[in-house]
Amino acid sequence: MSKKWRTYELKDFAQLRKEGIKPSDFNGEKYIGLEHIGQGNFLLDGIGYASDVTSNKLKFVQGDILYGKIRPYFKKVYRPKFSGICSTDMLIITSSNEKIVTQNYLHQIIKTQEFTDKATETSTGTKMPRADWKSLEKIDFQIPPLPEQKAIANILSAIDDKIENNLAINKTLEDMAMALYKHWFVDFGPFQDGEFVDSELGRIPKGWEVKRLPEISINHNKKRKPISTRERAKIQGKYPYYGATKILDYINEYKFDGEYILLAEDGTVKTDRDTPFLQFIEGQFWVSNHAHVLSGNEFYSNEFLYLSLSNINVTPIITGAVQLKINKNNLESLQFIVPPNNQLTEFENIIIPKFKQIKELENENQSLTQLRDTLLPKLISGEVRLKAYCESGTKEAIQNVIAREERTKQSHE
Repeated sequence: MSKKWRTYELKDFAQLRKEGIKPSDFNGEKYIGLEHIGQGNFLLDGIGYASDVTSNKLKFVQGDILYGKIRPYFKKVYRPKFSGICSTDMLIITSSNEKIVTQNYLHQIIKTQEFTDKATETSTGTKMPRADWKSLEKIDFQIPPLPEQKAIANILSAIDDKIENNLAINKTLEDMAMALYKHWFVDFGPFQDGEFVDSELGRIPKGWEVKRLPEISINHNKKRKPISTRERAKIQGKYPYYGATKILDYINEYKFDGEYILLAEDGTVKTDRDTPFLQFIEGQFWVSNHAHVLSGNEFYSNEFLYLSLSNINVTPIITGAVQLKINKNNLESLQFIVPPNNQLTEFENIIIPKFKQIKELENENQSLTQLRDTLLPKLISGEVRLKAYCESGTKEAIQNVIAREERTKQSHE
């Protein structure tokens, strides 16, 4: 660490925004709750609106730092690109002195594991411990000069921006695939001039069929095996352990290797469109018993199966009042409209390349996330220095640092 780095307490350069707002004063603002911020990925998973909110909230402005202040959510950090309202279970953090720490660099400090650890150590309360800002204000941080802050923030922000851009592209690609599916299999747009016949699901083009889920897919539930949180702690590793709706952990073993569709079995089993909660995943992984594991059979691709499931209402097959569930028998009762082989092939030839691009960008995002998570603590601590790049912070400098870090990683493998 350079002698030019100086020690400051958090209160010297950061403060909270505490402007509250009542529902009577809401005016169509965008709303961010803890449920909308990804755990540890620093990205927005969704968004709400003031019309859905009935209690007092806090106002934030574009560029503020939103921080989940309840201990299980200390890794929920997001810097919005718009102004709006947010949950009172968040701290809204801003730079109080940009001559010491810029808002961009403060954002990077808040994202570090070091900050999370300090928030955990000083949190207060028993049932739901919360971040104690008064205690955090007294904690020391090593701060580089402003030019180096700019370079560090530029590099890390560039990685985050690339991840977000890839996610936006993937959303567009999936929306295009969904729209095409509806055009073909809901509106029957390309086939309106042909003959239609009656079926169990209404009028369909002649030559098309209605098939149950087992006729177009394979169920792999027998390979599932749940592992308790305590046991997973003993076998930490690189393979994702999936639950009903997301990755719950990483362990050193895997049960599945390939491309599969996970459909939530219990808990959060449907989206706000009443369609099943799905995860389309690829690679080596483990699955708990809270998600059905499916793949297309020899005649139907995973892409066709995913789109078919994404467009079906599962409300009639859900059981349970408190704990919602989609059991295997009910799941296999679902029916789908399928075309003749030649038209299915034509459709799959259009949509499979879109999903291939989605997977490529997902893989790129995984690599970028790993790189960001490796660089973040090293840059903030001064372990990796940017002296040669402090003044410019250019795209070329960013690429040079990223390439250098990747070479270091490869030399250790």
